[in-house]
Amino acid sequence: MTSTSWAAFQSAEPDFAETVQARFGLYKHHVLATLRKDGSPRVTGLEVDFRFGELLLGMMPNSRKALDLRRDPRFAVQANPGPDDTMADADVRISGRAVEETDPDVLARFVEEVKPPEPFHLFRTELTEVVRTGLKGEELIIQTWRPGAPLRTLHRGNDDSTLREAT
Repeated sequence: MTSTSWAAFQSAEPDFAETVQARFGLYKHHVLATLRKDGSPRVTGLEVDFRFGELLLGMMPNSRKALDLRRDPRFAVQANPGPDDTMADADVRISGRAVEETDPDVLARFVEEVKPPEPFHLFRTELTEVVRTGLKGEELIIQTWRPGAPLRTLHRGNDDSTLREAT
């Protein structure tokens, strides 16, 4: 599966990238899904950081989620849904692969700017899919983007199961 950096996503779909980043900016904590050794999902909380043209994931040393990503880099991160059930700000999810950052210059720059508790693991993400799902009246609106493909917008009414491509 093709993947790309956050910066490449921003370049390909600047308005959608801005919407997604703003949605993550509404809350500090989000939900990360990784894969355990046995292949079952692990869901944990974390903070995301948009910095240096990357979507970065920072973690405590040897946390289960960090060990999961070292073993199998596939992940999905879901923006915090917020305090109510209105979906006023839509639902946003990013999937891809996480690559541990080992470049001393990048790590030093991150420490200087963020001042995270040390030690820590830092992963940069390679995006494979970005999805935003929201409501417009009674209609479900699904926007989905994958590297190398245009942004797709799909609609589904409350009373039918057929997805329709926006024209």
